[in-house]
Amino acid sequence: MTLDFGVIIPYWPVILQGLGWTVLVTVLAGTLSIVLGTGIALTAQYGAAAFSVPMRAIIFLFMATPLLLQLYLLYYGLSQIGIMLPAFWTGVAGLGVHYAAYNADIVRTSLQAVDPGQTEAARTLGFGRWATPRHFIVPQALLIAFPSVGNNCIILLKDTAVLSVIGITELVLESQRAISETYRPFEFYFTAAVCYYVVNLVMEWLLAGAARRAEEIR
Repeated sequence: MTLDFGVIIPYWPVILQGLGWTVLVTVLAGTLSIVLGTGIALTAQYGAAAFSVPMRAIIFLFMATPLLLQLYLLYYGLSQIGIMLPAFWTGVAGLGVHYAAYNADIVRTSLQAVDPGQTEAARTLGFGRWATPRHFIVPQALLIAFPSVGNNCIILLKDTAVLSVIGITELVLESQRAISETYRPFEFYFTAAVCYYVVNLVMEWLLAGAARRAEEIR
């Protein structure tokens, strides 16, 4: 059987729709992972032991278990006890929480990487226990963490493909549906790969620009 990429044309609107859902999930889950991850890191670093220890346990739990298992637990496991979540929001929450654990570990490490002299200098200037991290430590730590967190967002984009297992009509699932009708796996999977590559390039370009801006601020 010869290759025929012309078969893609009638399905192009469907492919773009799947790509749109992929980008939307990436933006929402990426935002959740950054906000939640930063909150977990701050709690683990500066909170009382009653809060910091559980936060560190949560980080380890989500980093030590597969994303697919976490999605199954959220989507199928919770329904068993009467908690029904829409597939879309299950995917956003699953990806967001999974990568929040990785981002939390990155931010916590970045907080520890800030020169301890910064804390001493802030205290000398009269800043208190909470004002010191807020105005001095956290901003510097976030700048340190930015490149690694950005890389996690790119990895998250590619992991949206896993969401096809719970029925989210992202790029891979739409491609699979087209393949089931045309029996042309190479053309559609190759097209999906190109779409991921293009979005990846755009994200890298945006992150590189933001990183340069952050370096100027730093």
